[in-house]
Amino acid sequence: MRKLTHSLFWCFLAGLALGAMTLSSFYLYLRPGLPDVEQILDIQLQTPLRIYSSDNRLIAEFGEKRREPVTIDQIPELQLQAFLAAEDARFYEHSGVDIKGLVRAAWELVSTGSIRSGGSTITMQVAKNYFLTRDRTFIRKFNEILLALQMEQELSKSTIIELYFNKIYLGNRAYGLQAAAEVYYGQPVRELTLAQMAMLAGLPKAPSAYNPLANPERALIRRNWILQRMHDLEYIGQAAHELASDAPVTARYHGAESALEADYLAEMTRTWMVERFGDQAYTDGYEVSLTIDSTRQSTANQALRNGLKAYDRRHGYRGPVAQASESDMASGDFQSILAPHESYAGLYPAVVTGVSDAAARVYADTIGPATMAFDTMTWARPFRSRNRLGPTPESPADVVSVGDVVYVEGIPMASPLSRGAAPSETPGPTSVRLSQVPEVQGALVSLDPHTGGIQSLTGGFSFSQSKYNRATQARRQPGSNFKPFLYLAALEHGKTPATLINDAPIVFDDIDLETTWRPQNASGEFYGPTRLRKALYRSRNLVSIRLLRELGIDNTVEYLGQLGIDTSQMSRDLSLALGSGTLTPMEIARGFAVIANGGYNVSPYFVQTVRNSDGDVVYEAPAVVTCDDNCEQLTEGRPTPAVGFPAIQPAPRVADERSVYILHSMMKDVVRLGTGRRARALGRDDIAGKTGTTNQQRDAWFSGFNHNLAASAWVGFDQPQPMGRGEYGATAALPVWADYMEVALAGTEPANMPRPNGLVTVKIDAETGKRARPDSKNTLFEIFRTENAPEPVDIDATASNDGSNDSNSDGQMPQQLF
Repeated sequence: MRKLTHSLFWCFLAGLALGAMTLSSFYLYLRPGLPDVEQILDIQLQTPLRIYSSDNRLIAEFGEKRREPVTIDQIPELQLQAFLAAEDARFYEHSGVDIKGLVRAAWELVSTGSIRSGGSTITMQVAKNYFLTRDRTFIRKFNEILLALQMEQELSKSTIIELYFNKIYLGNRAYGLQAAAEVYYGQPVRELTLAQMAMLAGLPKAPSAYNPLANPERALIRRNWILQRMHDLEYIGQAAHELASDAPVTARYHGAESALEADYLAEMTRTWMVERFGDQAYTDGYEVSLTIDSTRQSTANQALRNGLKAYDRRHGYRGPVAQASESDMASGDFQSILAPHESYAGLYPAVVTGVSDAAARVYADTIGPATMAFDTMTWARPFRSRNRLGPTPESPADVVSVGDVVYVEGIPMASPLSRGAAPSETPGPTSVRLSQVPEVQGALVSLDPHTGGIQSLTGGFSFSQSKYNRATQARRQPGSNFKPFLYLAALEHGKTPATLINDAPIVFDDIDLETTWRPQNASGEFYGPTRLRKALYRSRNLVSIRLLRELGIDNTVEYLGQLGIDTSQMSRDLSLALGSGTLTPMEIARGFAVIANGGYNVSPYFVQTVRNSDGDVVYEAPAVVTCDDNCEQLTEGRPTPAVGFPAIQPAPRVADERSVYILHSMMKDVVRLGTGRRARALGRDDIAGKTGTTNQQRDAWFSGFNHNLAASAWVGFDQPQPMGRGEYGATAALPVWADYMEVALAGTEPANMPRPNGLVTVKIDAETGKRARPDSKNTLFEIFRTENAPEPVDIDATASNDGSNDSNSDGQMPQQLF
């Protein structure tokens, strides 16, 4: 027995030595490949890209991982204890590896067939999450243990647990405790109840299996086990334990809801960020502030949608988008019927469930049963063509039938339900009105003319319907919306508002036009010699063509390039006078901004600042400074941001301020007397603009401004086609612009361009455009550059004038003109 004991003793020592040698060998082999623990403090947590308006309204969030880092001081003690109870109750006692915990996990596995408390310590989980792969191998586990021991020697417990709470994956794209609290409960972790804290603590072991959204029953069992363990560990008392255990599961998904809809701008920003920061833009926690104002952006969205829906109603009802079968209707599963149809910008798919003499009954997605009164359907004359409609309906049955899948609107729901959810049981509106998703599209862009900063932008009816950004991508003919640039070129080359151009028939046999061209005015009539002012506000096509011919096509194109207008897509023939070249709404808005600001070349931009996850500014848009000469001196000696962007962006003068001022007055007459008269409803005397319509009403435009805001609206089909008789710029686009500007300019003082030196106001004869003689019967005041003023009349004749004929055929007195 003594020999056997002696042998066993030496065998035990040999085993210990062999084990120690093996472990040492592993350590010596693996240690050089282990990362430096200090690196963990420098690791950038993957935090999504967030985009905000200038007034700090969230627009969008991009990135696979949703994360909001917190410090240990921000985590309630009960929340900490819940995680300790679930994952590592001896966290503050062990040195990185808990032998007792490993033994307990093994015993749970043997006795129950499953492990609830886990064998890995929190330190080991941090090591795995930050440094190691998820491969289930012995080498990886040994690395995890070694790294955990090393971390415990070099980092404090508070640092380790804080790293854990910011890194742990808790399901539904939520990385970290704070993000999980927002995702599951829509509130910060400090505001959670004990039951909610325990529910989150149950997620690290199996974020899918114990997810309260996907598996509420299993999640409830896991939560209550954690609450019992917290009670056993004396973290909570009996009363708190019972109250929390009886609490219902309250978790529901709270996505990253934007406070402001600006999807087209969000996509522009995402692209901009990736171009500059690469794929790290999605993960490094950048926060981008844009130039847009939330009120103006929301108004732009609604103004465009209202305009497109109004056009759509003018051209009749195209019928239901689908028809449910009798068996589908009999099943009563209306959600399945509606499943293939998406909601767009406040328009919801609905199935007609009944029709009476006064109304139709529908089941609408996100709202449930609703009533659609007949007076909301009277617009729905059957669509025959763009220029022809069917008879006016006399009852609901003339419009809809049971089983029709239609679109409805007018449901002012505070929080629409997700697809497939049951209708709300809370009291709410149950009346809807018939609508349809417009086929026509449009865009609206507004700029700060002094900087080029985008104030609002919408590139279509709904981004979810079409990602195509018409504001920046749709190259369309501007039609007469182009004429202000031509008239500015004329003013720069010595023409005046009083210059007479003959509005008479003209025929061209031009090889560049490939056919005989007989341009006409929109009215089909001709008006003879016409002053340029009147020709502009009446939008006389033949005057514009003759004016371009006098200026010269090459000279005009060169001048347009000087204004910063893209001339690469412009024809080099006289059709250019009628806006035959193609430009995007953004380019048109920029051109009008140059006019609005007095002739300075500004470039549109939308990113104001970019901050990294530490809050440091890594990009700031350069300050735009207008300059008349020596513009290069503005940037001399000024610091340049670290990312290499200039601190100052000069905006040089590209047009004579006197010519621009005169053009302002002429374009104000477009609103006061001409094709833009509908804008007079705004009740402002500081706005100017120009309509635009292309051949067969394929494009409708209105662009306008005051000295502090420029905006352009376009309406048309993505595949150019006639919009129908009567669909001019003043009909289809101007209402969009006016609805926007009414809100955008609300509460602002009138903003007129200051009158520059070198101008004179002269009384002229309205028929001849020359200085008025004493015996002139039809006179008005006109403004001229000093060198272009009409020659004085005979002094003696002037002396005999008693002023009795001081009238104004345009209905405008001098003090009103400018």
